[in-house]
This record gives sequence, structure tokens and C-alpha cells, in this order.
Amino acid sequence: MKAISLKKNALPRFLIADDHGMFAETLKNYLERTYPVAGVVSDGRALIEAAIRLRPDVIIVDVAMPILNGLDAARRVRELVPKTKFVFLTMQVDPNLAATALELGPIGFVLKHSTGMELLTAIDHVLHGKPYLTPQLRADDWFATRARARQFAKQLTQRQREIVQLVAEGRPMKEIAGLLNLSEKTVEFHKYQVMVDFNIKTNAQLVLFALKQGLISVDPEPSELATVKLSKPSCARSNPGHGTSGPGAADATIYAGRLGTRRADEKLRSDTSQGLNPRPLP
Repeated sequence: MKAISLKKNALPRFLIADDHGMFAETLKNYLERTYPVAGVVSDGRALIEAAIRLRPDVIIVDVAMPILNGLDAARRVRELVPKTKFVFLTMQVDPNLAATALELGPIGFVLKHSTGMELLTAIDHVLHGKPYLTPQLRADDWFATRARARQFAKQLTQRQREIVQLVAEGRPMKEIAGLLNLSEKTVEFHKYQVMVDFNIKTNAQLVLFALKQGLISVDPEPSELATVKLSKPSCARSNPGHGTSGPGAADATIYAGRLGTRRADEKLRSDTSQGLNPRPLP
């Protein structure tokens, strides 16, 4: 596949956002055979900061990342760096989640166990201003799916989404308050309001709610980690002094599985067993 150039003699620059270090590093090495990679970050807030600083042309972002998930981070970046293009990666076969991402415009949406060639196809689409959706996530009734996605996205305010994600990740109130520059009482208020509005009775239910909202995703066990094959692209950019670079004759097989945080998994098990209740405002 031929590399796309946005400007004369210039290839588009990429930023990778994924909290699974081995996956991110291998993805970086693979992409660099064709495109320059400006950096790698491991959480949503770091993604926003890096996007402002590095001004990448394309961001490859995991949907479920700690501190701020990929979709909400992408919304912020789109406001601050409007020309940035996105390709989302996920392990969740959820058409509603894909439809929510497509509300951002012509983005790519690829499953993590897809081939590297499919990722390059998605990149090619977004660089040409066209959306790409992996075949497994193409809904029969796309109009209805997008309508549900709009409703899904409007259920929580942006501040509520941030707090629900951080609480579901198992972070203490003091840490959440520091991350969001709020008082602990304000964080407690937002959490309590969400639990009242959505009839959530326990912290375990709040974690399940966050999962359904796509704010977090429970880590698979090591034995359940999926393998991702990065196939050799048909064309790669020239590497001066070393001939034409490419991913090599053999496919690179890597582990990809971490979508959320292990804290959420541990908290779900703990709260379910303890039956913890939400704490009202003092």
C-alpha cells in the first residue's frame, strides 16, 4: 500500500495512544516502516497534551484508556486541533460504540485483532477524508445505530463521564479531585448525582454502568490475551542508506488485550462481594 503524503515531500505524522506498552511499541515499529511516528502516550490526558504539542496528522488511539478514555480524549483534541484525523482501536465488537466514534466525522474504527493491512487500509481512508469501519461492526440498520449512539453520548455530561470513569477505575476521591482540579466534595456530588439519576445503588453497579457506557473495559486474563498480526504492507517508504524498509518477511505477532485498567476489574470483584453502597453528600 502506497504511503499518502499530505504535503509535497512530507509524509503524515502519527501519534499512538495505548496503555498497553508492548502493543504500543510494536505498533510504533510497524507504522514507522511507512510513516513517521511523533510519539506514544498511555492515557487520555497525555494524549490531549501531546496532540497540542506535536500537532500530529493522525492519531491511532485505543478506545479504552485510563484517566480519560479514547473517545472523550479525541473529542477534546478535535476542538483544540481540528485538522487531526483519528483511527480508533478496540477489542469490543460493539456497533453502538463504533457509531459514537463516527459522530466525530470520517474516522477509522478497527478491532485490535484485525490484521496490520486492515489498519493501513483504515489509515488510507481517513487520510482521504473517508470513514472506515471494520466489517464485523457494520450494522444492518445504520440509521438506528447512529440514533442510539447520539442518545448514548448525551446521557452524561462531560464532567460526569470523567468522574464516572475515574471512580470505576478505583481511584480515590482525593486523586480524582487533583486530576480534575476540583474539590473532593464536588467530585462526591457528581458521583452521587449520577447514581441517583440512573438508579445506581452500589459501587459495583457503577462499575457495570461505566462498562456499558464504554468508559472502561475490564482487562482479560493473560491466557485470554488476543494476538494481533501485523502483515507486511505492499509498499513502504524508503530508508536512506538502508534500501527500502518494510516489516520483514515474517509477520509480527504481538499481544493486545489491555483496554481498561486492572483496577476496574479488581474493584468490580471487591465491590460485588462487599455490596458497597454509594455515599451521600454530608
